[in-house]
Amino acid sequence: MDEVRIDKWLWCVRIYKTRNQAIEAIKAGKVKMQGSSLKPSRIVKPGDIINLSIGPLNRTVKVKELLHNRIPAKLVAEYLEDLTPVEEYERIQLMKEFNAERRDRGLGRPTKKDRRYIDKLKSGFKDGLL
Repeated sequence: MDEVRIDKWLWCVRIYKTRNQAIEAIKAGKVKMQGSSLKPSRIVKPGDIINLSIGPLNRTVKVKELLHNRIPAKLVAEYLEDLTPVEEYERIQLMKEFNAERRDRGLGRPTKKDRRYIDKLKSGFKDGLL
C-alpha cells in the first residue's frame, strides 16, 4: 500500500458515504491539511492530520494506516485516530438540544402565535441574547 488519494481514504474509513461526497467536500474547502485546502488527488501518508468540517462539526483526524478498500465500521479505529476535542462533540449535542422544539404528543401543529414564539426564542439563541 504505497499511495492512497485523500478522497479514497476518507471514503474507506467511512467519513463520507460515497467517494463523490468526499470529492465535493474537498473541492468546497471543507477538508484541510496543515491549514490549506487540498485537491482530491492529494496523497495521504501515515501521520497526516486532516481537519474536516462536516456540517457544524469540526473534526480532526490522524491517519494511522493506509488502505485501498472500504472497511467495516468496527475496524475504523485501526486506520484513523480521532483528535477532535470532547468540547466540540459537547457543543454539537448542546446545539441539538436547543434547536429541537419539544411538543407534547397530541397537541398537533403549532399555532401562528406558537410559531412566532418559537422563532423569537431561536433567534435569541443565535444572537447570544439568551
